Amino acid sequence: MAASDLIKTLLYTVNNLLQQHKYKTALAVVKGFRNGAVYGAKIRAPHALVMTFLFRSGSLREKFRAIAQATYTHSRNLACFVFTYKGLQALQQRLQGKTLQSHSFLAACVGGWLVFGENNNINSQINMYLLSRILFALSRLAVEKGFIPQPKKDPFPLFATLVWGIVLWLFEYHPHTLQPSLQSSMNYLYHDSNTWHDISDFLIYNKPKTN
Repeated sequence: MAASDLIKTLLYTVNNLLQQHKYKTALAVVKGFRNGAVYGAKIRAPHALVMTFLFRSGSLREKFRAIAQATYTHSRNLACFVFTYKGLQALQQRLQGKTLQSHSFLAACVGGWLVFGENNNINSQINMYLLSRILFALSRLAVEKGFIPQPKKDPFPLFATLVWGIVLWLFEYHPHTLQPSLQSSMNYLYHDSNTWHDISDFLIYNKPKTN
């Protein structure tokens, strides 16, 4: 059998398998792993590239190694979480014969503990990103359910006021409490702008170039 015929046969077999309804749940878990890996890489790689070249010192090789490591960690963790979450959801549904809201919560709790429970920079950024989103979502849900009254005015200006007031107070007087990447960004914006020597590090560079 020619190589092309073998490939065609293999593709036909795989595509036929993918159409089998009885395997759909398991295949959805596998594709969830794939989507988690791809999405994690797509959103982490450009972020790591920018942050590394802006704030990280070291050789070019060390910088690319750091970018690759951050991208791999984010991609792997998100893939493993999606795999765990969808797998546990399917298992609970199969055991109880129906879908419950608690299935989603419990599956995500287990996945979060197993995958994102390790305290490292990548997991810290992801967890804090999600925290801000769920606080917004829970506030909206509380209004929808009638637990708190509908605001008469848009509360967003007050929200922005408190967020920026608190974060700058923390940065100026308790910087050790903030995440390192946020400290670096704020140092660049608010403290590095207090120092210059001539036009080169006033407008062109942030700090004078070292020979």
